[in-house]
Amino acid sequence: MTLRHQIIALAIVPLVISILAITTFITWQSANLAKNSIDTFEQNMLKTKEAEILNLTYLALSAIQTIYDKAGADDEAAKQQVAAILTSLDYGKDGYFFVYDYDGNNIVHPRQSFRHGHNWLDLTDPDGDKVIAELIATAKAGGGLHQYKWQKPSTGQIADKLSFVVSLDKWHWVVGTGVYLDDVFAQSAAANAVMRANIKRTFVIVALIAVPSVLVVFTTCMLLTFHERRMADGRLKELTQRVIDTQEEERARLARELHDGISQNLVGVRYAMDLAGRKVRTNVDDAALTIDRGVEALNGAIKEIRRLSHDLRPRVLDDLGLTAALEALCYHFAERTGIETKIDSSGFTDTLKAEASTALYRVAQEAFNNVERHSGASKLAVKLWSDGGRVRMTITDNGSGFDGIKDGVSGKSGLGLRNMQERMAHFRGLLLINSSETGTTLTAMLPKSANCPADRQAEAA
Repeated sequence: MTLRHQIIALAIVPLVISILAITTFITWQSANLAKNSIDTFEQNMLKTKEAEILNLTYLALSAIQTIYDKAGADDEAAKQQVAAILTSLDYGKDGYFFVYDYDGNNIVHPRQSFRHGHNWLDLTDPDGDKVIAELIATAKAGGGLHQYKWQKPSTGQIADKLSFVVSLDKWHWVVGTGVYLDDVFAQSAAANAVMRANIKRTFVIVALIAVPSVLVVFTTCMLLTFHERRMADGRLKELTQRVIDTQEEERARLARELHDGISQNLVGVRYAMDLAGRKVRTNVDDAALTIDRGVEALNGAIKEIRRLSHDLRPRVLDDLGLTAALEALCYHFAERTGIETKIDSSGFTDTLKAEASTALYRVAQEAFNNVERHSGASKLAVKLWSDGGRVRMTITDNGSGFDGIKDGVSGKSGLGLRNMQERMAHFRGLLLINSSETGTTLTAMLPKSANCPADRQAEAA
């Protein structure tokens, strides 16, 4: 995948996951809320039905209470009178009272007359519930509610029914009535349908609001990302070109140094050796003096080679550390330029990584070159110290100073200063420059992260 595709994928995948998660959560929350509401509604309806059949049962008992209390256990006339009253106390198409004795024989059933006089103790509903036996057991236990399936008179279909039964112990009768629950379930289903429609409508509204908003945010982020990428690509190209320019500049400098210094010295050595050879062959007395001059020129070439190699990578930095390398740099700089150079490293504890030490050394090296070429200074001071594990270095001169913008710190020139800044930025450090007509102070700061790990410091100690 290209970088563009990776950016798009990293932006779209979390966005899609977030939208799906939010949508799923909203749907789940709404469904739970609807289910709880419908369950509450259904429970309230059932409680209403329970209260209704309890009241009806107690009204029926009140209607027969006087006759039942005066009758004996075998008073058939009273039994028939009570059965007639309970038969007449029907309400609506599906509301009626029924009576069974303890043996399961039907005594009263206004809506299903074929049951009268028959034993139904073994009758079971589609769920396997022994309906009459359970009703009798509930009544003997003191009365109560029992739910089962029974044929609904108005439709002839099997439906859920909730009955309340009590016992007339003197006659061994079970008296009860009930309500069919399909109406309750139908109302629950209707409420459920309304709730689902509301959830769907709410989801559509949320989608119409959330999706465009998320798309606007996503589009804005993508535009910003691509803009930043174009800027980064531009900076990368500029940095690459600066690296190439730096390499070419360093090659040109080395070529000049080799041509103007070492090459000239070696040519002088060759001429001296040729002259000495001719004098030896002609027995001239001052041949030894000519050889000495050639040796002196050869020593100069050797020094020049050492100076170039030292500029490229000083051995002292690897062997003795940053402090010794900076002291040697200051000594050779003062010797070469005549500028009074001092260094104070008394407060420095060398715990830096090798790469960070090299970066600080290169910063000092570039600063010295700028002082030599541009400042016209007569004095230069270097201070190196540690502050709470953070390394600081200041380089101060008394030269003429410069204008950073005019002289190219922010422009296309000023490559040396930008290189110093980038060396510090590589270690998350800072390079501060304060310049005026009376001189320039350069401050390089490295964070704690530029130090070696504690275990490596212990090994070095």
